[in-house]
Amino acid sequence: MTDLWWKSAVVYQIYPRSFADADGDGMGDLRGIIDHLDHLAELGVDVIWLSPIHKSPQDDNGYDISDYQDIDPLFGDLATFDELMTGVHERGMKLIMDLVVNHSSDEHQWFVESRSSKDNPKRDWYWWRPGRDGMEAGTPGAEPTNWGSAFGGPAWEYDKETGEYYMHLFSPKQPDLNWENPEVRGAVYEMMRWWLDRGVDGFRMDVINMISKVLPLADGRLTAGQAYADGSAGYINGPRNHEFLHEMYEQVFAGRTGLLTVGEMPGVTVDEAIRFTDQDRQEVDMVFQFDHVWADRGGDPWRVFPLQLTVLKGIFGRWQAGLAEEGWNSLYWNNHDQPRVVSRYGDDSPEFRAASAKMLGTVLHLHRGTPYVYQGEELGMTNYPFQSITDFRDIEALGQFRQATEIEGREAGDVLTVLRARGRDNARTPMQWDDSPNGGFSTTTPWLAVNPNYPQINAKAERANPDSVFHYYRQLIKLRHDEPAVVDGDFTMLLPNDERLYAFTRKGESAELLVIGNFTGETVEAEIDGWAGAELVLSNLPVNGLTMAPWQAVVYRRPAT
Repeated sequence: MTDLWWKSAVVYQIYPRSFADADGDGMGDLRGIIDHLDHLAELGVDVIWLSPIHKSPQDDNGYDISDYQDIDPLFGDLATFDELMTGVHERGMKLIMDLVVNHSSDEHQWFVESRSSKDNPKRDWYWWRPGRDGMEAGTPGAEPTNWGSAFGGPAWEYDKETGEYYMHLFSPKQPDLNWENPEVRGAVYEMMRWWLDRGVDGFRMDVINMISKVLPLADGRLTAGQAYADGSAGYINGPRNHEFLHEMYEQVFAGRTGLLTVGEMPGVTVDEAIRFTDQDRQEVDMVFQFDHVWADRGGDPWRVFPLQLTVLKGIFGRWQAGLAEEGWNSLYWNNHDQPRVVSRYGDDSPEFRAASAKMLGTVLHLHRGTPYVYQGEELGMTNYPFQSITDFRDIEALGQFRQATEIEGREAGDVLTVLRARGRDNARTPMQWDDSPNGGFSTTTPWLAVNPNYPQINAKAERANPDSVFHYYRQLIKLRHDEPAVVDGDFTMLLPNDERLYAFTRKGESAELLVIGNFTGETVEAEIDGWAGAELVLSNLPVNGLTMAPWQAVVYRRPAT
């Protein structure tokens, strides 16, 4: 991990089922991605990250893998994947895959064997436990711990055939692998080497800080009004997590160059992230932390809270300072698990959508770290106007709605308000390519409805408009490639107590940048001294010094002193 090329790179995430449908079945596929590689090359990104395309029952849209070394027929086959990888490499980009190894599908052959009998050699490849003493197995409350699943319901599923429970931190069709078993780790490493030998350039590792559990497994803290406990203390950043990732490095990545590894780590702390990403420790290159995308959450998960900008600045500032000397940040607003940022932290009205999308991109991309662009973000795509729970397809939204309304007794309207704002399907609506039916995504009805604003917001229109979000993102990406201060410069937060303006500097050896973003629909004067006569590098709106128009972003440059 001594080749740090990824510090100046920009990564683009593709959610394959929603990117482009080439065969007309309503589902995105590998051929659809191949057909649009020039869009990504023109944007200027360096790396493409594919959400799972492996063989899967699709219970959680592919994050439940039944064969780690084959492609799901929904998307294509290995020959088409090889063609895609060749096309990516020919355009000077790299390709990384999703690595989902905290859990597998319950239809994976490993689990089929594991659940077949208590004495099967693969029984210990998963987390099997008897029910609570003194309680009838299979009845509510008899689960081995009181943990809740991320998708609603308990984190344990009773198996009648063997009379025991298996752990699933997500869907019951996603049983957790037992990383305490060295045979499990060996099988995972062998699979990873197989993909690297095939030519992929690294992995995004799904919930990789959950692979080490705290033993013995114990109950979590139960909050009033909640049906199940938060068990995260028993599986977030567990005691062997660093050991496992270093072993993975030695067994899979050692001796290879030009790769990228990023670990998705809900609940990771700054101190833990430094350890995970310190190159001398040989674990991963960077982590996805969640603090900034939880900045608008309060104590009640079923209430929508407005963003408090000082909270967001405090989070980013803490991460920038914490990883300033060791480790590395990943930067993202959007992904397949988050709502569209222009609807969340910006203003998605016709008047301000483009300006706020550009401003949000400016603020994010000019922090210290590697930026990630989620498909459609470069178009300023917005949240979908969901009308009822029947509009949703996401297993998380459906499960949480059921638990909140049927078990916890919450009002359906209140729950829907939160799901409309935060639900993962906001990010999963099909990519809007043009103003033809279905947004040019498919010739038939898509698996999830296209946002009805596609006639106004689509790639064809964005590419044709030189003042579009798309072309602004091209400028942001080029600035990262061309200006060393963006990659290596020191970060200093300005105006930390201002609830309207987000401002900071990036100071390199030869140049210093001033970045300001107005997070409001009002004109605001930025009271920052010393930048008179500085060179204007980038702005999303006509410039009037440091008088910031609604949702304006500016970037100034001056010689470093």
